[in-house]
Amino acid sequence: MTVVDVDSGSSSYSQIVGKVEMPKAGDELHHFGWNACSSALCPYAPHPHVERRYLVVPGLRSSRIHILDIKPDPRQPQIVKIIEPEEVFVRARYSRFHTIHCGPEGIYVSALGSPDGEGPGGVFLLDHDSFDVLGQWEMDRGPQYLAYDFWWHLGHDTMVTSEWGTPNMIENGLQPDLLLNSKYGHCIHFWDLRRRKHLQTIDLGTEYQLVLELRAAHDPTKAYGFVGVVISLKDLSSSIWLWYDDNGSWKIKKVIDIPAEPAEPALLPPLLQGFKAVPPLVSDINLSLDDRFLYVSCWGTGEMRLYDVSDPFSPKFTGSIHLGGIVRKTPHPKKPDQPLNGAPQMVEVSRDGQSRLLHQLSLPCLGRAVLSRRH
Repeated sequence: MTVVDVDSGSSSYSQIVGKVEMPKAGDELHHFGWNACSSALCPYAPHPHVERRYLVVPGLRSSRIHILDIKPDPRQPQIVKIIEPEEVFVRARYSRFHTIHCGPEGIYVSALGSPDGEGPGGVFLLDHDSFDVLGQWEMDRGPQYLAYDFWWHLGHDTMVTSEWGTPNMIENGLQPDLLLNSKYGHCIHFWDLRRRKHLQTIDLGTEYQLVLELRAAHDPTKAYGFVGVVISLKDLSSSIWLWYDDNGSWKIKKVIDIPAEPAEPALLPPLLQGFKAVPPLVSDINLSLDDRFLYVSCWGTGEMRLYDVSDPFSPKFTGSIHLGGIVRKTPHPKKPDQPLNGAPQMVEVSRDGQSRLLHQLSLPCLGRAVLSRRH
């Protein structure tokens, strides 16, 4: 795991300035999260003495969790605790961990499934201070079976979860027969956050496969958010949907369509050659801190798209850049003669007021790019 200097005034800007050697190979480190944030100060479960100091780093494949201490030297984080998968298996009956959020009564961790690779997936809790595994979060899961991401509206006592697939459905790659038969996730779920009880399922339709990244409005008075859908079986498009509260009932509306791009079959993987098109494959989305702009990573076409979502019901496309892509392989401006494998995958908006966008070039190629936001 590496540490990159993102201080534009530093002599080591954009360079690797530190690293942590993980004890074992094969963890597949994916999403990280902090042990504490403003959500941990929720009025009904305050933790006034929790320090934002530790990075919680789960292994998506290994189900192992590493706790890194950042405080002594941010450039050289230290592993101070390792939670082995067997501990979570026994205490929470979950495996393959994905999203980390610090929450009102503990650190929330989403899991794709059970220890045997089947379902259900869900959420479990770690203690803020000791990082002990506290157990499953759900008291009444209702019909929910598949899991992936989660987010919440603390002021409305509501959590939202999305769907991908069980570990056995995804660990050997996307399975065409499951995809074409609509077996991957196509729902989002709403929960009573305090009572840990399932309230409502909204099915986007079996055409819409892999309902993944959730981004709720940062404004605590606003009860809406966006979710990205990777692919439509009808036309290979990707889409962004808006969930919102309508007088006490949760509803959802498709607000952005991103079409597939025509392509020569010879340039496409076998699964796509018959379609003669490359799908956008939206892999991540991120909402600016002022809730004005939505960034959308299209891994398939190698495009980072920007939308003005000041009116969340009517987003406006404002521009894009291209890097990589299955067919385009658009080179980085600093190496214009070198076709780029990979494409924008995970995306993060900086929280230092400088409006920088960081994204990861992932899957076949790993890297990072830092882009200035210009409107």
